[in-house]
Amino acid sequence: MKLLLIEDEFELANSIQSYMAGNSFVCEFANNKKSAIDKIAKYEYDCVLLDLMLPDGNGFEILTELKQKSKTEGIIIISAKETLEMRIEAFNLGADDYLTKPFHLSELLVRIQALIRRKYFKGNNLVSYNEIEIDLLSKTVKVKKKEIEMTKKEIDLLLYLIGNENKVLSKSSIAEHLSGDMADMLDNHDFVYAHIKNLKKKLKDAGAANYIQTVYGLGYKWQDE
Repeated sequence: MKLLLIEDEFELANSIQSYMAGNSFVCEFANNKKSAIDKIAKYEYDCVLLDLMLPDGNGFEILTELKQKSKTEGIIIISAKETLEMRIEAFNLGADDYLTKPFHLSELLVRIQALIRRKYFKGNNLVSYNEIEIDLLSKTVKVKKKEIEMTKKEIDLLLYLIGNENKVLSKSSIAEHLSGDMADMLDNHDFVYAHIKNLKKKLKDAGAANYIQTVYGLGYKWQDE
């Protein structure tokens, strides 16, 4: 899963990025309004962590930009300022959650996980698709009740495909989801092909149906047979 952290406190930002990376998230970083808006225009994210006080603007302006562009990212406000008026304005502008600094990183993590569960999987910790089961908390995958070994990126790819069932996902969008803005420096075709190939093989060997379909010239699609 991919996050965008918009925060001008570098020490806090580094702590959040390190903690999220240790919990299988790709976490990109912007330390001002301009950089944040540039990233939002170029990439898609599962969740945006947004500080309200930035050196060249404020988070409310970014919230407004997100909604004007009909972006669907989940948004969690992280701010040292908390008044009833600010919370109301944030929620009215489309924020999904509001966390006051200082906070424990473990609390931020569970709020992100809860938001993503609501967004993609109807609030469930256990994602089931026919014979496939994915435990979002333990990051384990079972096929026909038998656990199979998968890397963190393979589980992330599996969730991304299932969460976008019947949608054609381009190689570039898959690369961005798995690696963030580092995708610009990768050979998207080889990088994505290798991950798709490995995932398909592991699912097939475990007895799962062939859900991952290649849409030639466009990308890949998760589709029930």
